[in-house]
Amino acid sequence: MEGITGIIAMVLIAIVAIEHLYILWMEMFAWETVGKKTFKSLPEELFGATKGLAANQGLYNGFLAVGLIWSLCIDNIEWQRYIALFFLGCVIIAAIFGAVTASKSIFVKQGIPAIAALIFVLLTYV
Repeated sequence: MEGITGIIAMVLIAIVAIEHLYILWMEMFAWETVGKKTFKSLPEELFGATKGLAANQGLYNGFLAVGLIWSLCIDNIEWQRYIALFFLGCVIIAAIFGAVTASKSIFVKQGIPAIAALIFVLLTYV
């Protein structure tokens, strides 16, 4: 991605990717420690019972992160844009679904950064 908007787009994509790598780590490896501190509304006894489910969710977040990182490594500008838009779109849809089904804060924490990155990816190619 070229120009200042391209640099901003890449930084925002990297931030979204890092956020999803953190979610992967928490849900796959720290569910019963950090997960308890993060999801305080869940009863403590559920964390052991839902460890496998959380790990599965974490894996999906990892796939989103890897896709976003991949978009930063592509030399072909057109393909870089397509891959970034696809994975940012996936994050936005997941954030909307999470906001509707679980907590509105999911949209703020995950959706807004992804939307900002998407806007800058689109601005880079105008």
